[in-house]
Amino acid sequence: MTELWNWRIDRVRPVEVYPALAEALGRVVMPLAAADPARLPTYAVICDVWQAPGEFATIVDCYGVPDQLSEHGSIAALARLLERNCLLRDDTLDAGRHLLVAPDGTIRPVHFDVRETDDGELLANQRLCTEADPRCRGWSQCHRSRWAPDSVLPALAAA
Repeated sequence: MTELWNWRIDRVRPVEVYPALAEALGRVVMPLAAADPARLPTYAVICDVWQAPGEFATIVDCYGVPDQLSEHGSIAALARLLERNCLLRDDTLDAGRHLLVAPDGTIRPVHFDVRETDDGELLANQRLCTEADPRCRGWSQCHRSRWAPDSVLPALAAA
């Protein structure tokens, strides 16, 4: 259990995330504030959920996720259960580039303007990562990703 996942969800209350996450992962999900390491079941995942400013303001951190669980499949299942778009970081070092996971399981790269605030990262101005945008063409970091501009992976929730 070495995985750490960090996701963002579009407009959902933290109290709704815990049961949906438990169903999506097929594991017991313990809130970080209530997790007692001495009493933690071996199959439990520790999770912290809080609100931040801006778009996709619900932030989810999952600690101790078993290696055999697929992050992309798990977030796609969560998006379906919550009927909300979700975000996860992509494989570039671009702080504003994320993968948007729709409730139908579709995944596509997107960009945000990112601004640091006292309350955390603020994401704003969502836009698709596309060859039509000059910032995504040519030698951009977008082309070093396995999620190239304009790429779409449909129905990942079934994976």
